Parts: sequence; structure tokens; C-alpha cells
Amino acid sequence: MQNKFVPYIALAVGISALSLSAMFVRWAEAPGPITGFYRLLISTILFTPLFIRQQKQLEPIDKKYLIFPLLAGIFTAFDFAFWNSSLKYTTAANATLLGNTSPLWVALFAFFILREKLRGSFWFGLFIALAGAALVMGSDFLLHPTLGLGDLMASAAAIFYASYQLTTQRGRKHIDPFRYIWLIGVSATFSMFIMNLSLGNSFTGYSTQTWVIFFVTAIVSQMIGYLAISYALGHLPASVVSPTLIGQPILTAILAIPMLGEIPNPIQWIGGAIALAGIYMVNQSHLQTQEELPNA
Repeated sequence: MQNKFVPYIALAVGISALSLSAMFVRWAEAPGPITGFYRLLISTILFTPLFIRQQKQLEPIDKKYLIFPLLAGIFTAFDFAFWNSSLKYTTAANATLLGNTSPLWVALFAFFILREKLRGSFWFGLFIALAGAALVMGSDFLLHPTLGLGDLMASAAAIFYASYQLTTQRGRKHIDPFRYIWLIGVSATFSMFIMNLSLGNSFTGYSTQTWVIFFVTAIVSQMIGYLAISYALGHLPASVVSPTLIGQPILTAILAIPMLGEIPNPIQWIGGAIALAGIYMVNQSHLQTQEELPNA
């Protein structure tokens, strides 16, 4: 009887771990892309022994499918770079909310590129989500004009995260989850290394506290967060997991009050609530559409 609650516990753990990501980036006295680089590098190194064991136990991966984790890793690198950098210019709550608008972009890609038919509830949810996001971003820009840049960066991160999801949806049909995650980590780490070199960011010279944060965010946000969500997805339907993940921005906003001293103004609370309601509607509509599609 107790086992049936384990996936829900894993889901709660995963959401909590991911909700702390913004705090770690803000506490690290380093450029956002550097924090993202070490988050990926450390977690990938720690996962390597398990990857080697999987390689010995499972069938070799067909090389023609390696393009999927390679691309997913590149998208992850840009996602982390934009999102981590956005936290230097906007609040943790805003960055997390706008960074979680990826379901909108996934569904729009499905409509315009894959030619999937979308329900009227999708378009209504999209309008609601964009209206809420506009309230959040508009409030930021009016109060602090420089914060508009952070909101745009977080929105760009959501587009790259959506690209990661779409690529992974294809790649996971041919590669098991753990080896797929490890390959993404290698690709994303290398991509972020090149990115930081191009930006002229230093890889050394940081305080002991910052190095501790690098390790903590790698273990908590990357390893625990992603593995817990992956475990939940293996035991719970996407219709339960996807809407629940929308709770991440809410938890981040709540945690940011005591941990970062960031208190959203009334308009941001209202806009955030409207945006989350819209994202939920988009999620549900898209999932229902997927369920109705004939199996390939």
C-alpha cells in the first residue's frame, strides 16, 4: 500500500529540488553561465560510473540516434545560460514563471510544424497565459525598466527548454532514460564550456561558498531534481505530472520571500496566478489532444 505513494513523494521532492535552483544561482558569486556549466559538469561526472555500468548491461546505442541527445544537450546549454543570466536582472519568481512557459511553445510547435489540431480550450488557455505573463513583465518594466531584459531572457530560456522537450520526445524512443540523460549532460557541458569561453567568463577564482553552491546545485537541482521527476514520470501519467510541475514557480515565489527577501507586488501575484491557470489549461488541452491521436 505504501509503494503507491512513492511516485507522489518523488514528484514532490523533484519539484522542491527544482524550485531551489533560482536560490542557488542568486547565491553563487559567479556569472549565470558558469553556475550552469558546473551544475552540468559535476552532475555528469558523478553519473559516469552508473553510465558505464549501464553500457555493460544494455545493448549498444545505435550511433544514428546520438543526434537527439547531442541536440538536446545544446538546447539545455542555451536554456541554462539564458535562465541563469536572467536571475541577475529579474526576480526569482519571474524567472521561474517565465521559464516554465515551455508548454506553450511545445504546443504551438505541434500546431504549426506537426500540424496537430488543437482544441478551443488550448487557444483560450494560451490567451490567459500570455495575458498573465504580460501583467508580470509589464509590472516589472514599469517599476524597474532594466528588469525587462531578465524577463526576456527567461522567456528565451523557455523556448530552448521546449526545444529540448521536443527533441527528447523523439530521442527517448531509441535510447534508455539514464544513458540519454548522461549523453545530454556531456553535450550540454561541452556546449556551455564553449559558450563561457566565448563570453570571456573565468572558470576559476571563485570563493569557497560559491564552489559549495556549484556542488549543491549539481546534486540537488540536477541529480535529485531530474531523477525524481523521471521516476515519477515512469509511474504516474503525464496528465498528473505536467500540471503538478506548474507548482514550481509558486514554490519558488514563496521560498524567495524568506530566502532572497523578494516580495512580489500585488500585480505580479495576480499576473502569476493568471499565467499559471493558462499554462495549466494549455497543458491539459495538449495532453487530451495527444491521447486522441492514433498510435503510430
